[in-house]
Amino acid sequence: MSPISALLPDLELLAFAMACLSLILAVGRGIGTRLQLRLWGVPEALVAGLLGLLLAPGGPLPLLPPQVLQLWADLPLVLLTLVFGSLLLGKPLPKLKGLWRPVSGQVSLALVLAFGQYVVAGLAVLLVLQPWLGVSPIMACLIEVAYEGGHGSAAAMGPSYAALGFPGGQALGLAMATVGLLSSTLVGGLVVVLARKRGWLLADRPAPARTPADAEATPPPGPAPGAATWAVNLALAGVAVLVGVGLLAALRWLTAGLGDGVALVVDSLPVFPLAIVGSLLMRLVLERSGQAHWASAPVQSQIGTLSADLLITAATAGLDLGLLRADWLPLTVLAVSGLAWNLGVTLLLAPRVLPADWFERAVIEFGQATGVAASGLLLLLRMADPDDRSDALPAFSIKQLLLQPFLAGGVITVVAPLAVASWGLPLWTGACLAVVVLAGGTGLLLARIQAPAP
Repeated sequence: MSPISALLPDLELLAFAMACLSLILAVGRGIGTRLQLRLWGVPEALVAGLLGLLLAPGGPLPLLPPQVLQLWADLPLVLLTLVFGSLLLGKPLPKLKGLWRPVSGQVSLALVLAFGQYVVAGLAVLLVLQPWLGVSPIMACLIEVAYEGGHGSAAAMGPSYAALGFPGGQALGLAMATVGLLSSTLVGGLVVVLARKRGWLLADRPAPARTPADAEATPPPGPAPGAATWAVNLALAGVAVLVGVGLLAALRWLTAGLGDGVALVVDSLPVFPLAIVGSLLMRLVLERSGQAHWASAPVQSQIGTLSADLLITAATAGLDLGLLRADWLPLTVLAVSGLAWNLGVTLLLAPRVLPADWFERAVIEFGQATGVAASGLLLLLRMADPDDRSDALPAFSIKQLLLQPFLAGGVITVVAPLAVASWGLPLWTGACLAVVVLAGGTGLLLARIQAPAP
């Protein structure tokens, strides 16, 4: 049998799995639109994921074969990488001048969210889970790796957890990532509904008067993008992802001789933190070469949105209910602790460190900190700012470039379990608390200094 013939069954299975996923997403979107669930904070992709869960081998209507679910289990990392690859392609790169104020607040908020997750998880393990259940101290890393990093980071960190004596870490991390994604989409949607009722959204405020210059700067709507436009934009996003792959390979080559510790950190890095760098470089090349018109903002937005919806659907449908039943208590403690922290920081700290469009900026960070960037950027922001009136996206993008290599699947995520194993959980939790205090205090101080005079 030739290699190509051997591949055909796998390709046919992949095509069937993607067709099933697309059909389930289409049905979920149809149900969500018909029932207007978005007005109640329930995204269509979550409805589609629950439909997939019903049809999964462990569901009440097990119509989908296990092979399909196995393929779906590998999709979140791929789709998240595509989200980051398309993130900066469709819009002009923001000017650095004037971005310090919003970016500084965004960075402070993101640091408080991420390192605070280590703090609340450390306290939960030290005070509750270890005394009652005798769990591994490495479990204190699960909130950040699953909520911030998502399925891709949870899968990538599995071997590291196993090497440190926590073999169930990967399965628990994947379950936590699904819980985080569900929490982000459902709770985040309800928070957007609350914001609409409280008048926090720019969309609910009077729009500024348009000047003739604004009218000239805004081109009239053109025809719907055709197949050629879609092909070009998919290719651009693919090249951005390939650049990220190349950067990761180069990083691994450059650090190959720096010792086992560095190699362990770099080898555990997933590709998606560098895909956003590829997206930035591709946009920069297009702008410098005068070919920026190749990248269509609507198409790139739809690529990211569709990737995020497919990610949410696949991850929800693949939820391991048996694992949740077996380890429901530690997962519940960690999930509730992380969610409470993220909500508290988003609603209490964000208005004090971010500019006037604080909610749109904060809801992205909530989505990032609970269900990775795909949830915050392409789902919650779309609900909170459908007309793109806020400046949330440029600040978030620059912040991602600064912090993504370190958090949410980056260097800190990889180093955390090593630090817990070598330093001990109390010392690591204390160090993270110091970062939270420093980042939060700095954000409040900068916001006070940079506040406009009354």
